Amino acid sequence: MSDDKFRLKRRQALGLIASSAALPALGKPAATPATPRRSATLKDPDLNNPVYPWALELSEAELRTLAALCDMIIPADSETPAASALGVPQYINEHVSAPYPQHKADLIEVRGGLTWLEGESLTRFRKAFSEIQPSQKAAICDELSQPNSPLPPHAVAFFSKIRNMTASGYFTTRQGMTWVGYIGNTPSVEFPPPPEATLKKLGLDNINQRFLKKT
Repeated sequence: MSDDKFRLKRRQALGLIASSAALPALGKPAATPATPRRSATLKDPDLNNPVYPWALELSEAELRTLAALCDMIIPADSETPAASALGVPQYINEHVSAPYPQHKADLIEVRGGLTWLEGESLTRFRKAFSEIQPSQKAAICDELSQPNSPLPPHAVAFFSKIRNMTASGYFTTRQGMTWVGYIGNTPSVEFPPPPEATLKKLGLDNINQRFLKKT
């Protein structure tokens, strides 16, 4: 079965970003430091020097499984690195470790999904998900991505959440934004209007003239 069937296309990933603007356990949770490092408080963050003032929850084993899954969603190609190379699993770990109600709920869903994925891999292939062949990973992910998946609904919902979070994390990195040609947050001496051909296709070909009349 083709590995490309379930992979999130990078153009589709941009739509996800826009819509989000904004077996046994895998292992013991990562050790919680006695005094987490702080550069600010939750109510008064230091945005110039961000340091997350909460302990990260996902264990090393969970992060290995998560990294393997993220790399199946956005693998490396000739133009861009894989999701794990840009720190996407760490981004997800920071998100689900945050001490807020929705983030705590996400932690339960993500941790449960990772446990299920590991168990499914062991049942089918007798190996951890991070250790099986790409075609074997694809066999599981293909089923998770089907509209009428035969797999448990909670597993399908987990896969959908990780796919969305992988896209959000990947395309908000410098490399991800460079790949799609995003040029925001950079100085510009000119602000040219949209191309006439684009405006015409959208039925807005007279908008520049109307704007110039108002100004």
